[in-house]
Amino acid sequence: MADSPADVPATRHEVVLTGMGAASVFGRGTAPLLDRTSTGLHGFSEVTRFDVRRRRVRSAAHMPGSPDLAGELVAVIEDACEDAALPTRDRARCLLLIAAHADRSLTELPGAVAGEPHRAHAGGGLAASVASRCGLLAGPRVYTAACVAASSAVADAAALIAHGRVDRVVVAAGYLVDEVNFALFDAGRALARDDRVRPFSAGRKGILLGDGVAAVVLESGTAARSRRARALAVVAGWGRAGDAYHVCQPRPDGAGLAGAVESALRRAAVSPDEVGYVNANGTGTPQSDSAEAAGLRRAFGESRGKIPVSSTKSVHGHALEASALLELVVTVLALRSGVLPVNAGFLQPDASCALDLVLDASRHAQISYALSVNFAFGGANTALLVGAA
Repeated sequence: MADSPADVPATRHEVVLTGMGAASVFGRGTAPLLDRTSTGLHGFSEVTRFDVRRRRVRSAAHMPGSPDLAGELVAVIEDACEDAALPTRDRARCLLLIAAHADRSLTELPGAVAGEPHRAHAGGGLAASVASRCGLLAGPRVYTAACVAASSAVADAAALIAHGRVDRVVVAAGYLVDEVNFALFDAGRALARDDRVRPFSAGRKGILLGDGVAAVVLESGTAARSRRARALAVVAGWGRAGDAYHVCQPRPDGAGLAGAVESALRRAAVSPDEVGYVNANGTGTPQSDSAEAAGLRRAFGESRGKIPVSSTKSVHGHALEASALLELVVTVLALRSGVLPVNAGFLQPDASCALDLVLDASRHAQISYALSVNFAFGGANTALLVGAA
């Protein structure tokens, strides 16, 4: 079920993005992320964080050592707040929404309950700890809905601002490649045995996991202007749809994804031919990529052949709950720089994925709107539309 027209207020506040922070296999900051996604140089290598000798696949896009998720989240939030020139006094009234994967180590954080299952309390403890360390207000929930967790948090934040309920929200998301999920995806034969992610390509073998931590500052246009903050982009539209087709298989015709895209465009009053780039979900799995291509064709119709598409998971890997926010950061970077990221790892065309893919080298284009789409197990679909500020 997609968002309905009733979800779009007749009069709403403009939502702008004023700050970003990120950390990935390429290091801290948004500049390395822009550089590597625009050149298509991937970050996959053999995992050293834990023992992978018994695994079918041994590669991921991970940072050196064993970074701490809470610490990484605090660091990127500080970077985003600094990028937004957000003073400490304004943070005290600012809501923090977090999307993160539950982690066994988080039971020691505030909010955990001794002796009870760690997954029931880890997210809340993480949110409380990070909010306290950053001087922000912890949000009412932690988003854990897999690949659409972060995009759902952004949509909720944007809706709160658009309806005038708050002036400002910080959204943060994080996932660090861990042994449990690596083993689960490997046992499920979902990881690419050729150690590359090849979205929309014939011969694609599956996903590879990657570290991803990101944060953005969203504000009402009025609040940003009142403190003379620079707007990096306008969050013009957001859409969500659920098709409940299957617990882990995408609906082949992509109707759910198309519904989310159409909702985002409708909310922004933007036509399909105004969109200049799509950062696709593109996991590199056979069924998922074909369904996504079908959904994009359904949503964009005749305009689809004119819209450049790429999946940056081909470079930084799949960061699970954090993927959507990391990819939103990349999408804003592409919108601002006019450099469209490469769909790396491509071997040859697949007739079921007939899209205008950005191949071999980045493409330069001055665009007004860019779209970032994601979908997850259970038939959840999201679309975030950003426009030039």
